[in-house]
Amino acid sequence: MSRLTAVAYTFGVLFFLVSFAFSVFYGYKVMSHDLPEEVGNMEEYKYHFVLVPEELDNDYWRMVEKGAQEAAKDYGVLLEYAGPKQANIDEHLQTIEMSMAAKVDGIMTQGLSDEQFTPLINKVVERIPVITIDTDAANSRRMAYIGTDNYYSGYLAGKALIEDTKGQANVAIITGRFYANHQQLRVQGFQDAVKSEQGIKIITVEESEISRVRAAEKAYQILKDYPEVNAFYGTSALDGIGIAQVVDKYKKNDTIYIIGFDTLPETLDYISKGIIKATVAQEPYEMGYQSVQMMIGLIEGKTVPPIVHTNTRILRAADMPVSHLGGREAGY
Repeated sequence: MSRLTAVAYTFGVLFFLVSFAFSVFYGYKVMSHDLPEEVGNMEEYKYHFVLVPEELDNDYWRMVEKGAQEAAKDYGVLLEYAGPKQANIDEHLQTIEMSMAAKVDGIMTQGLSDEQFTPLINKVVERIPVITIDTDAANSRRMAYIGTDNYYSGYLAGKALIEDTKGQANVAIITGRFYANHQQLRVQGFQDAVKSEQGIKIITVEESEISRVRAAEKAYQILKDYPEVNAFYGTSALDGIGIAQVVDKYKKNDTIYIIGFDTLPETLDYISKGIIKATVAQEPYEMGYQSVQMMIGLIEGKTVPPIVHTNTRILRAADMPVSHLGGREAGY
C-alpha cells in the first residue's frame, strides 16, 4: 500500500467513525429531546411522534406545539418538539432524518422547499408516516397535509387591502423566505387579488429571513428607497411586527397601511393601537391538535383526508375578542 493510499484510507476510517458517532449522538438527542422528567417507561405511551417546526423559538410554532402537546396528552402519545432554534433548512432536514433513524412512529413537519424536502419525505414514508403541517410538500408522498390554504390566505389579504385603501395603494411586500412554499403562495395569492386594480401597484418584494429585526430593517430601507410606498403586506408572523416597529418609530401611523399575518400578542397590540390595520388569522393550535389525531388515524388504518385546510380569516380591530389566548382558540 502506497503512503498516499494509506493516508487516504486512514482519513476514510476517521470520517466514518466521526459520522457514525454523530449519528448515534443525534439519534439519541431526537429520542430524548426535552422529554418530561416523569417519562421513564415508553410503555406508558401508545405512540412516539416528532413535530419538526421551521424554528423552535418562534411564537407561532409554540402555538402549534401547544395544540399538539394537548392532543398528545389526551391520546397517550409521547410527542417531541425538535428542530432548529432559528430557521435553518439543513438542520430541519437533519432532524427529520434523525427522527427516521430513531424509528419514531410518526413525523409531523413543515414542508418548505419542494426541491429539498420532497426527496427526503419520499424516503421517510417508506418506513414512517409523514404529515406536513402549516406548509405542504404537495409534490411529495406525504400521507396528509393540515394547515392554511396559503394561496387563499394571500388572496384574502389582497382583497382586504383593496377594501381598506379603497383601491389606492403603493405596496411593499416583506416575505419570510423566498424559497418557502407557503410564503410564495401567500405572495402569489395577494398579487392575483390586486392585479386588476389600477390604483394598486406592488413596488417591491423583500425577504425578512423569518426575523422581526430583519423585517424592520427592510421596512426602513424601503421607506428610504421608495418614498411613494404607503402600504405594507407582511407574509410571515414576524414581518408585520417588524414593519409596525418602524412605522411607529417614525410616526407614520396615519400615512402607512399595514396588513400582517397571524395573531401573536404583539400583532394584536399593534392592531389595538391602530398601527397594523389588519392581519390574516390562522389556527396554529388546531393544526397541532388535529395533526396528532390524523397521525393516530393513519397508524391505525383509518381513512384520513389527504388535505385538511384549517380556517383563515381577516382580523381587524373591530373583530378582536376580549381575550385572544387560551384553549383551543389560541392563535385563531
